Amino acid sequence: MRPVTSIDDPRYVKALSHPLRVRILAILQERTASPVELAQVLEGTLGTVSYHVRTLHQLGLIELVDETRVRGAVEHHYKARARPQVSDEAWEQAPPIAKQAAVGSSLQMIDDYARASAAAGGFDHADAALIRLSLTLDAKGWQQLAKACKRLFEQAQRIEADASERLGRRPHHEQESIEVGLVMMMFEAIALGEAIDGADRRHRRGSRTRGAAMAKR
Repeated sequence: MRPVTSIDDPRYVKALSHPLRVRILAILQERTASPVELAQVLEGTLGTVSYHVRTLHQLGLIELVDETRVRGAVEHHYKARARPQVSDEAWEQAPPIAKQAAVGSSLQMIDDYARASAAAGGFDHADAALIRLSLTLDAKGWQQLAKACKRLFEQAQRIEADASERLGRRPHHEQESIEVGLVMMMFEAIALGEAIDGADRRHRRGSRTRGAAMAKR
């Protein structure tokens, strides 16, 4: 089955419509696993997990990479295919349902990762960061902040590449590696206390409140 390359692919939207499938995808993006192993991690029934694994496989979001025999049965091992790369133009043109599915799944995984990491002491470092800002910007300010976020993203990739090179020169010092989570979000925000009644109150104001958040572990 051809891989999903666009977030407006109906298969992608369907895959992200169930929270358990989102969690399965997240695990399989990190490592290869069988339905039995996934059920143990997710504390779900093997039947339910297997059903969602089959669905993800049928949708082309994961692929079979290995088979092993366990007590006379064949155990299938899967890994996730590459997630769709979304350009600014593709995101702008994507239908609302596709955007909601992509954002919803990302927020769910951010919450899962951050909570699990916090419980394990992931924010204990003195220089760990948990920053949330509420800003009021004009159109030019929005564009400037968007570009700043992209520059930080590119800088983070360069930092990781340099770190990988240094770690490669010290293969016997695995304890020096640190798994790091970095989350950036920039969005047009509404006040938390503002009633959501279907009216677009944001556009009644002369200026718009934009939200930006960055969390790092």
